Amino acid sequence: MNERDSVHYKVAEAARMAGVSASTLRLWESQGLVVPGRSDTGHRQYSADDVARLKKIAWYRTERGLNPAAIRQALDSEDAGAEAGVSVPFVDGDASLGVGRKFRALRHAAGRTLDQVAGDIGIATSVLSTFERTSQGVTFRVMHDLAEYYGTTVSKLSGEDEAERRSLVRAGEWKFWPETSPGVTVQVLADGRNMMDCHRFVLSPGASSDGAYRHEGEEFIHVLSGRFEMVLDGDEFHDLGPGDSLYFDSRRHHSWRNRHDGETVLIWINTPPTF
Repeated sequence: MNERDSVHYKVAEAARMAGVSASTLRLWESQGLVVPGRSDTGHRQYSADDVARLKKIAWYRTERGLNPAAIRQALDSEDAGAEAGVSVPFVDGDASLGVGRKFRALRHAAGRTLDQVAGDIGIATSVLSTFERTSQGVTFRVMHDLAEYYGTTVSKLSGEDEAERRSLVRAGEWKFWPETSPGVTVQVLADGRNMMDCHRFVLSPGASSDGAYRHEGEEFIHVLSGRFEMVLDGDEFHDLGPGDSLYFDSRRHHSWRNRHDGETVLIWINTPPTF
């Protein structure tokens, strides 16, 4: 047994390393994308190779927008190529097709430097540089502020309106926004160019917007599970639990966080799609 085989990670550890939630790992397991080992007591154990596979799955899902069947086919092709001695195209952390590169292209087109944009947005230059290279490490609010800075939306940069419009989206066949914000998973419930942005948010414990933002339009939120706090204009607090809904004007400053000690899942609709 080599050193990689002897290292095992629990579900929460593997999820953190892959940049997704623990429930997402369980979903991938049910879809046959990864099969972790089991301890003597029946608990899941992820090897270093399993974690590497999880990162590939996350990359195919967020950067290529592949559904589970397509991801499985891509992984099978990689495995076949590796057995034949062919190099595998995936590189962990590659953002060559990621949202970070799109923001970098917008900055170049605007003739702005990293220092200038970071200063205007109010973040460290190192944070912006890392985000442009890896598509990771910025909060939800910063993503919004950057998109607004360049006169576009997060939805457009995530490729949502570039996808073929589907009138029916089955459970588990959602496309995903790139997971740039820690603990925030955004699943696209209706893709293509629509009059509404329809999303399913999965928030890990402690996940938040990290500040307030606003934009044109109206928004509707319905909590499926967990607890969710929305703050409007800095002084209007809404504590939402399962079954609760909230409708508000997007031009109001709004910030939010997961108040549950587990995941919070909610439906979030924006109209028109201005986020």
